[in-house]
Amino acid sequence: MFFTDSPTQQTFTVDIRGFAVVIVAGAQTFTWHTGDGTDLTTSDPGAPYPAQTVTHSYSSGTYTANLTVTWGGTFSVDGGAQVAVPGTTTTDGPDVTFAVLEAGAVLTNPYD
Repeated sequence: MFFTDSPTQQTFTVDIRGFAVVIVAGAQTFTWHTGDGTDLTTSDPGAPYPAQTVTHSYSSGTYTANLTVTWGGTFSVDGGAQVAVPGTTTTDGPDVTFAVLEAGAVLTNPYD
């Protein structure tokens, strides 16, 4: 078996009775459960700061959030056309609890 990895896709090549079968499994959607009652569904897995390709604004408080990824796939036999694997499956990431604090600006006299 041969496979390659990327953050959102895996390709597996297996030999089944002399036929080369290539299976490509990929993340199709990402559902961000923000913990404040909002769900964001994207085709983008997000990127760390400063790219911030997926964002959400919070009010002060404590939240428990998680991520659900929906996966789909295709397969081909001996270099033939890729065929969609029927259906999808999902994986759920662990819950993460965090506090959001809000800071207020205070103007001061620098000469005091």
